[in-house]
Amino acid sequence: MDPAKPSQVLLRSLTDEHVLRALMRHRRLTRAELSTETGVSKPTAGESVRRLTEAGLVVDTGERTPGGRGKGRVGSYYSLAPQVGTALAVSIAPEGVVAECVDAYGDLVARAQADVGRPARPDDVAAALVEAVENIEALVKAGGMIEGRPRLAVVSAADPVDRHTGRLLQLPDAPFLLGEIDPVAVLGGHVDGPVHVDNDVNWAAEAERAANPLDDFAYVFLDEGLGCAIVSDGEVRRGHHGLSGEVAHLITVGPQGQAMPLIEVFGVLGLRRAGSTAIDVDRLRDQRPPAVVTAVGGLIAAVTTLIDPELIVIGGRWGTELVDEIAAESAQHPRPVRVRQAAVENEPSLTGARADALQRLRELIIRTEA
Repeated sequence: MDPAKPSQVLLRSLTDEHVLRALMRHRRLTRAELSTETGVSKPTAGESVRRLTEAGLVVDTGERTPGGRGKGRVGSYYSLAPQVGTALAVSIAPEGVVAECVDAYGDLVARAQADVGRPARPDDVAAALVEAVENIEALVKAGGMIEGRPRLAVVSAADPVDRHTGRLLQLPDAPFLLGEIDPVAVLGGHVDGPVHVDNDVNWAAEAERAANPLDDFAYVFLDEGLGCAIVSDGEVRRGHHGLSGEVAHLITVGPQGQAMPLIEVFGVLGLRRAGSTAIDVDRLRDQRPPAVVTAVGGLIAAVTTLIDPELIVIGGRWGTELVDEIAAESAQHPRPVRVRQAAVENEPSLTGARADALQRLRELIIRTEA
């Protein structure tokens, strides 16, 4: 029996999706250019443009191609409509809250920051989150180019995240937040759609995977806090609760060869910030104690034994400065693994969250058409 032919409705939907994606890539195209980009006939491309224009997803820009006197017919340029929407990408970190609004082309529409005091308190962090987002709203309104609220938000948080609720969790010795906040609830009144929250190291790993495609690696973050993202078979593994990679309490080799949790090594060496479990990055950079390199080597040995990665990527301020020493330490282990510095150095967590927000926004636009 012959396989069933795709319905006309399905074919139209697929054509419209291809047209939208072409406009997302190229910003503005004529019907003829859309035909070339999507591989459909000019009449089919024209019909798709008509449908998408009626749906409010595509607009005539008012720009025209040169025409007449042997140059062919004048062509109209089309683009995505302003009302297709934007997305928020947000970073919550010890340095403060950063919020960005991006459009479907991936352009930065607005960016705002709000400071977080030390020690960070849940109410202070929530207030800073609202402040940053409200500043974004004011900037977008002043620009007058974008209509409506963002359609979704993606949040990177420098704390463990419950994957089922999006709430930030307080684990023992966590250096940043002293309690729990709920970004989903805080941002719910500022976006028209879902709020997706994940740990900052997971987002940094996503950014690293985009920059250097790998399917099996561990991203070890060494800064004020300690973290690890596990990427296996091309996916970030979060665990049942979302707490996979919380390595601060992993047992390693401490000073004088004593076995102890990784986080305690810094306390024994006097490398914590006053009144906090956060690592004093400046002091560690100055001292560069060999015991820290040994302890991180123990962490890498444990991770390598457990997940068998192709590569260990080192991120974080002091981690990247000690990457050569860490790699040399790792090379001495029974199961050595290649260690290198993270390729994405500027705001890696926000970079990962921003890319995810853009992808989700584009998929939402496509689903809206369908």
